[in-house]
Amino acid sequence: MSPQLHAFALDVLRLVVWLALLAVIFAPLERLFTLRRPLGRLKDVPADIGFYFLNSLLPLAILAPPLALFTAGLRLVTPEAYVAAVAALPLWAKLAAAFAVSELGGYWGHRWCHEVPWLWRFHVLHHAPEHIDWLVSPRAHPVDQIFEKLCAIAPLYILGLVQPTPQGAGLAAYIAIFGTIWGFFIHANVRWRLGPLEWLVSTPAFHHWHHTNDEHRDHNYAALFPVVDRLFGTHYLPRHWPPVYGVDAPQPPSMAEQILRPLGFGVRAPAPAPDVS
Repeated sequence: MSPQLHAFALDVLRLVVWLALLAVIFAPLERLFTLRRPLGRLKDVPADIGFYFLNSLLPLAILAPPLALFTAGLRLVTPEAYVAAVAALPLWAKLAAAFAVSELGGYWGHRWCHEVPWLWRFHVLHHAPEHIDWLVSPRAHPVDQIFEKLCAIAPLYILGLVQPTPQGAGLAAYIAIFGTIWGFFIHANVRWRLGPLEWLVSTPAFHHWHHTNDEHRDHNYAALFPVVDRLFGTHYLPRHWPPVYGVDAPQPPSMAEQILRPLGFGVRAPAPAPDVS
């Protein structure tokens, strides 16, 4: 087996283990604290799992080489005093700065995906489900994932908080892993309300309102810290839960069609609803 194939197999195995652990955690929680009982949810699970593997492997593999080259070039024109000052920061300060910078970049990347029509054509896939649970988190178009991850990660390299070194890659990995796990949590189909904690960190209620399909859509873009939405006027978190999820336009039925249609490839349109009048 070639080293590349061996590394790929290990990545897939790691993702299988992670998926099993996530299922062990979230499946019982959603059964015990269910917010809404889904109807026909099982038919979408294979595609959700497919998107989980696709978006865990493809976006970062595409982004890693150009980010490494960009950082190497940027390093040549960055003053040594600045590089030394950032390197001298204690780990807790680097982590705090990295989370803040990544959150701001991720907020604007996510918001642009709603406000720029060309980006929305990819992001709409994530908002299409009419039921929200933990496995909806990775259901997204790879182009959408690449763009949003670039907005969140690139500022870390630009500011020198992450370097193309094992230590720097480790810092970026910590942020990515934490953000991914938190993403599963805030999509969870649980009826928890966390009181004052909801002002400090994103929660299921906070993010479920991001997925609403009523007049309150296009709020709550932050991944971790709701203060960013309050800062930019996009925060909305009432005491009740959203009445409806999804989007107005029907989406193609298969995973392949959902990926190809935003790219401009001809796929069949969703079948119209039967006339019951």
